[in-house]
Amino acid sequence: MRPLRVLHLAANRWWTGSADPVITLVRGLRERGHRVLLGCIRGDRLEATARGEGLPLVERLSLDRTAHPFRLARDLVVLRRLIRSEGIEIVHTHLSHDHWLAGLARGGAPARLLRTFHRAAAVKADPLHRWLYRRTDAAIAVAGPIERRLAAVFPADRRHRIGGAVDLARFPPGLDGRAIRAELGLGEAPVVGTVGRLVPGRGHDLLIEAFARLRGRLPVARLLIVGKGEGRPGLEAEIRRLGLEDAARFAGYREADLPAALAAMDCFVLLGAGSEESCRAALEAMAAGRPVLAARAGALPETVVDGETGWLVEGRDPEAVAARIETLLTDPERARRMGAAGRQRVEAAFAPARQAARVEAIYRDLLGEGR
Repeated sequence: MRPLRVLHLAANRWWTGSADPVITLVRGLRERGHRVLLGCIRGDRLEATARGEGLPLVERLSLDRTAHPFRLARDLVVLRRLIRSEGIEIVHTHLSHDHWLAGLARGGAPARLLRTFHRAAAVKADPLHRWLYRRTDAAIAVAGPIERRLAAVFPADRRHRIGGAVDLARFPPGLDGRAIRAELGLGEAPVVGTVGRLVPGRGHDLLIEAFARLRGRLPVARLLIVGKGEGRPGLEAEIRRLGLEDAARFAGYREADLPAALAAMDCFVLLGAGSEESCRAALEAMAAGRPVLAARAGALPETVVDGETGWLVEGRDPEAVAARIETLLTDPERARRMGAAGRQRVEAAFAPARQAARVEAIYRDLLGEGR
C-alpha cells in the first residue's frame, strides 16, 4: 500500500514518559515505508536520541510549553505551513501542549488529527478540552484505565487501545548479568530488582518494606534498585532505618547496560505505573526473560498474565509482595518458566512491528483507505 505522510509531535524533552514510546513508534512506521517527521522540544535527551537514530526533525519548531506567547504564535505558523507544504495526512500528537497546537494549527487542512494518551490523568472532561476532542479524529489509549476514561469524551468509533512495545533485539536470549553482579557485589545471591524513576507513587517504598520482611526468611537475598530521581535520599534513609544497607544496592540510571542489569535479577517487581502507563519497564523485564511481580496499575494487569508470566498483587500489602518474591527466589525453575513465558508473550503481543501495523491501520481508516 502507498506510503503515508505523517507528523508526530511530542512536547517532551526528557527521556521519561512518552519519549521512548514515541521514538519506537516513529521508527516502526518508517520501517514500514512511511514518511514520518518528528517535532520535539530541543536541547535534551529526546532530541539527541532522535538525531542519533537519524529521524527527521522539524527544525523550526519549539514546542516549549513555557515559551513566550510570541514563540507559541510562531509554532502555530510553522505547524500550519508545514502541514500544507509537506502534504501531511496525519498529525499524531502525544501530550496536551502539542495536541492543542496541532488542533489550532490544522485549520481547514485535510490532515487528520490523532492523539495518543499515555496517562489517564491527561484525559480531561472540561468544556474546553471537549471542544478540542470534538476536533480530534481519533484517540489511542495505551492502557485499559485510560480507555475507560476516554469513553466519557470520545465515542467508541473514535477511540482505540494499543499497548506498548519493546525492542526485542535489545534483549536477546542468553543475556549475561555477571558483570553487573560483580560491579555491585551481588555475587551469586538471589536478587529481586526494579527499574523506574525514583519518585513518589512508583511503589519503591512498598518494595523496600516487603524486602525487609523477606530478609527475615531469606537472609541471602539482595535488592537491586535501578533508576534516578529526587526520591532517592528518602529511599536510602528508609533502607538505613530498616537495617538493609548490606543487602540493597542503588545502581543509578542505566541505559546502555540496562539489559545486563535486568539479567542480573532473578525476578522483577513493578508496583506503580509511572508517567507512561503502558509500563515499558515491565515489558523490558519480560523481554529479558524475567518473571514480573506487578501491581494492578496502568497496563500491568493487561501485560502480566497472573500465574503464568508472573503475579499481580492487590493493594499495598507488603506481606503478599514478600511471599511472592520468596517463591520466585527459592524456586528458580518456576521463575525460569515464568520468565520464558513472559518473553514469548512479548514476542507475540508487544513487538514494535505489530504496534506500528496497528497504528497504520488506524491512519488508513481515518483516510478512508480501509485496511
